[in-house]
Amino acid sequence: MTTRTAHARHRRIHALAVPLAGLLTLAVAAVPATAQPVTADAEAQQKLRGLSLEEKVGQLFVTWVNGKSADEVNAKNKADFGVDTPAQVIEKYHLGGVIYFNNDSRDNFDDPVQVAKLSNGLQRAAVRSGARIPLQIATDQEGGTVTRMGAPATELPNAMAISAGRDTKAAQEAARILGHELRAVGINQDFAPDADVNSNPANPVIGVRSFSGQPGLASQYVAAQVKGFQDSGRRTETVSAAAKHFPGHGDAATDSHLELPRIDRSEASWRETDVPPFKAAIEAGIDSIMSAHIEFPSLDPTGEPATLSKPIITGKLRGELGYRGVVVTDSLSMEGVRELHSDAEIPVLALKAGIDQLLMPVNLDLAINSVLDAVRKGELTERRIDESVLRILKLKLNRGILTSPFVDPAKVASKVGTPANLATAQGIADRSVTAIRNDGGVLPLKQQPAKTLVTGWGVSTTTLLASKLTAHGTQATALQTGQTPTDAQIAQAVAAAKNVDLVVVLTNNVGTYPLQGKLLQALADTGKPVVAVAAQIPYDAGYDNPVKTWLATYGYITPSVEALAKVILGKTKPQGKLPVDVPAGKDVGTVKYPFGHGLTW
Repeated sequence: MTTRTAHARHRRIHALAVPLAGLLTLAVAAVPATAQPVTADAEAQQKLRGLSLEEKVGQLFVTWVNGKSADEVNAKNKADFGVDTPAQVIEKYHLGGVIYFNNDSRDNFDDPVQVAKLSNGLQRAAVRSGARIPLQIATDQEGGTVTRMGAPATELPNAMAISAGRDTKAAQEAARILGHELRAVGINQDFAPDADVNSNPANPVIGVRSFSGQPGLASQYVAAQVKGFQDSGRRTETVSAAAKHFPGHGDAATDSHLELPRIDRSEASWRETDVPPFKAAIEAGIDSIMSAHIEFPSLDPTGEPATLSKPIITGKLRGELGYRGVVVTDSLSMEGVRELHSDAEIPVLALKAGIDQLLMPVNLDLAINSVLDAVRKGELTERRIDESVLRILKLKLNRGILTSPFVDPAKVASKVGTPANLATAQGIADRSVTAIRNDGGVLPLKQQPAKTLVTGWGVSTTTLLASKLTAHGTQATALQTGQTPTDAQIAQAVAAAKNVDLVVVLTNNVGTYPLQGKLLQALADTGKPVVAVAAQIPYDAGYDNPVKTWLATYGYITPSVEALAKVILGKTKPQGKLPVDVPAGKDVGTVKYPFGHGLTW
């Protein structure tokens, strides 16, 4: 241990002899009565001075941990980090943050109380580690398709569903609910909202996660959600929002999880289309902005992904847009950022570009040591590291993370999935269902069908809709045929259709999976009344098919399916308006159903 490190550690131990929650109060109280209170900048500077280089670098990283409790021994932690428990991961690397997942390989969610206890355990590990700085605990809770903490937490519709309702107050309220419920379980950073303008109907990764294909509408809803996440209560009740994915992922034709997308939009078109929602987020006071792993030659002709591009991150985001907050990478395990450089080079290049936080490197040990080596060799300066750590510390101070890192598990049930929140979510979903086509006059139904068949895409979605329709008065059965229905499945659906009064067929991405069109044709040929539903992207309705009645739900969470069932059976009327232009199939130059279109009856 160096003399400098030893003195720094002594100062930290002395400072932390008082309770963590009293740090900021004591710092202010220490100022003479005639002096100005300590600012967040000054407090962040004070905390920075107590950190060693290793502890500073640790603050730059956000990674996953394996397990549902801080002290759970999980073999995946040994493989990923060389230690046994999530708490040991925090202590080993002096981490600035963690991110929670609900997938098979990195499952941190069981129920809200369990998550609260996990968060508290990780925060205890952080405050007893060398840096003694509480964590940013993050997740991706956009609502709809990208939801990590599901029921019994409140499920909110996708962004495009919310904007279809044309109510920015609903968008703000949705973000308030998401943020308050996350903070109740100790999550203080939400990587939302999506600020991309979905200008490419074939975009494989954004779609309904975007509010709109029009920059004006997207900007209004992004700003509303930033306020909902960050300004809807005391700072200990709110979360840091993160507008993503700068400089704009909406025109991508490929998935950056799998490869590096290239966007050939001109710089002028970029300013007109992609910039406005990010500018709106900045003006609303966004805490952080997430970079995109996309190549954007008009902004940087070198071919570097935006995450590693100084002209884009420092030049455009910092310089042109004047953003002074935290910039975080999208996951560094995605192939879009790994095509051109090694995992050792990527963190250093990101910091050189102007990034502050490094999210989910493939090999955390390698990534941290690469940054440390770059500083020791003079490739990066410690001053450059300090700039990013100061932004992170200031965010943690302003969001109340340093002074209030812990939550009360006993209060979780009274804050998460409350009847009021569930009712609000249902109301938002009810306004979103959009009637795109009704040429045959199938809806509204002349009389309640005795029997209904629900078929098409989605095992759980067809089953859920059938149960909802049954609950509202028709005997509905589910027969899913998936995105690529076989001839045998189509024949089975046709046979089932002959014995019912109404057929509802769900689609998901007809453009990529055109065999769904064959199913639609076969069901229409039965002569039975058919209602087709674009259960995800609304662009499905633009493809040629004989079905004359089309609805769009922009997603398939429970409130959206409930809203759909009520519209089909006439309990409510469709209220949604298209947030995008729906082209004539793959002919994106021909608009079949324009932005703002939406029927009612």
